[in-house]
Amino acid sequence: MEPVHIPLEDVIDLHTFRPRDVPELLTDYFTACIEAGIFSVRVIHGKGKGILKKRVHDILEANDLVNAFCDAPPESGGWGATLVELNRVESNRAHP
Repeated sequence: MEPVHIPLEDVIDLHTFRPRDVPELLTDYFTACIEAGIFSVRVIHGKGKGILKKRVHDILEANDLVNAFCDAPPESGGWGATLVELNRVESNRAHP
């Protein structure tokens, strides 16, 4: 299967992806965001029965690229989206 290219921005909508692809997709997307200097991402998973939201939260909890996450405010999707803060990597560390 040929890779799907999605625009790199501070929002990713999971509605068009298969649930089994979400863990790898999020890791790849977060890695690309960090490389591009994007450290806040809104993940849209939808409301539904909350199954995908729980899965996304479990993935975020275990992902080393994620610093913190929380439900989005109502104007940004509320219960149907999650705000993610990614870890900032220091590329220019001072050497002793």
